[in-house]
Order: sequence, then C-alpha cells, then structure tokens
Amino acid sequence: MAAFALDLSTTPADLKTREARERLASMVMRLFDHWRLSTAEQSALLGLSAYNRTGLSRYRKGEPLADSRDLIDRAGHLLGIHASLRVLFPQDLELVNSWMTTLNHRLGVRPVDLIIERGFEGLLAVRRYLDFERGI
Repeated sequence: MAAFALDLSTTPADLKTREARERLASMVMRLFDHWRLSTAEQSALLGLSAYNRTGLSRYRKGEPLADSRDLIDRAGHLLGIHASLRVLFPQDLELVNSWMTTLNHRLGVRPVDLIIERGFEGLLAVRRYLDFERGI
C-alpha cells in the first residue's frame, strides 16, 4: 500500500467549514483502509453505532463529517495516532498499517479493541501511549 500522508494544516476553527470536514472525512476513510478495519471497528472508532454502514458510506462518497465536536475530536486523535506511528516506525509502513490491529503486549490488547472497549477514553489512552513512546 502506498504511503499515507496527512495534511495537518487545518486548524480547529477551519473545521466549521464543509470543505474542511470533507477533507477530514476523506483522510479518516483512507486511514481506515490502510489499517484494514472492519465496518464495525470503523464505526466504533468514530463513536457511531455499531455497523453504521450508512454514515461510513456517506463519508466514503465525499460527504463531510458531521459538525460534531465528539466526531471531529475522534478524527483528530485517530490522525494523531497515525502521525505518531509514522514517526515511531518511519521505515516500516506495514507495521504502521497493522499496529492498530496487532496485539500490543504492553496494552494487553489490540489498540483498536482498547478503543472499542473504552470509547473515547480508550482513544485517548492509545494516543497518550504513543506520545509517551515518542518521548513527548
């Protein structure tokens, strides 16, 4: 799979625009493809109801993320997780793409399962774990 680059130049204030939320939706959908997540996993990571195929399908077709603080925060943290993985493993794109769905012995579970199990707090825990590993 080709390298996945993030455009993190959008500021939170810009995310009120439809265009910015369209770009954000596109980046998150591409990220989910790279991570090879199931529909249920994708929905859970975004805080949507399980198997919310309609919402995910709309985002894949170019619809913007809803103007929801929770959804936009989740998307930002997911992109931050990806950015941290790219910094930690710059020479191993396969590890970057499989890390979320691989058992992490320090966490005791797959990172995606920690997020699904604990919701937003799990998302923050994974992000903090990677920040710690990066030394920030």
